[in-house]
Amino acid sequence: MEYRELEVPGAWEITPRQFRDPRGTFLEWFTEPAFAGAVGHGLQLSQANMSVSAAGVLRGVHFADVPPGQAKYVTCVRGAVLDVVVDIRVGSPTFGAWDSVLLDDVDRRAIYLAEGLGHAFLSLEDGSTVTYLCSTGYSPGREHGIHPLDPELGIDWPTQDRAGRALEVLLSDKDAAAPTLAEARRQGLLPDHAAVVAYVEELRAGR
Repeated sequence: MEYRELEVPGAWEITPRQFRDPRGTFLEWFTEPAFAGAVGHGLQLSQANMSVSAAGVLRGVHFADVPPGQAKYVTCVRGAVLDVVVDIRVGSPTFGAWDSVLLDDVDRRAIYLAEGLGHAFLSLEDGSTVTYLCSTGYSPGREHGIHPLDPELGIDWPTQDRAGRALEVLLSDKDAAAPTLAEARRQGLLPDHAAVVAYVEELRAGR
């Protein structure tokens, strides 16, 4: 299992080793030792989610208040999605930057994003099935969103699905009404970089 930190600090691409034989394929998509070795602390699992999306469905950009935030370990078990992490931590040297990983049922990569980061993905195939391991449970009062098509973010979303057909982007009503990054900052919704760093250091210290 190989970990590669993304351009947004606090996010990693995870590439598993796959074992294939005439029966099919086996892989480990999460192991605690490899995770802790890369991230510096273990993953507290409080909730596991699954979503199934038609081609063109765009979910996010979602994030939660820190502390405690919500770290996510995400993979796509069927189909394909472009998974995007956004640095929304006010005061971060990479504030507003984003990076992406193609998650699909071929390479079977995963992505981990720490507390305080924004998360979104675009489905590139009907029936794309994404599973999430979450460090905290769902709490509507402390969860927020940023519009994924905000020009300031400038995320380079694909315009075609895996078969080369044009994608028609579909947002939920909630995501379509989400503020821009600048609006979210003015409203005081975004996490503070120093507070996020301090919280992650507490996790690494085992407190």
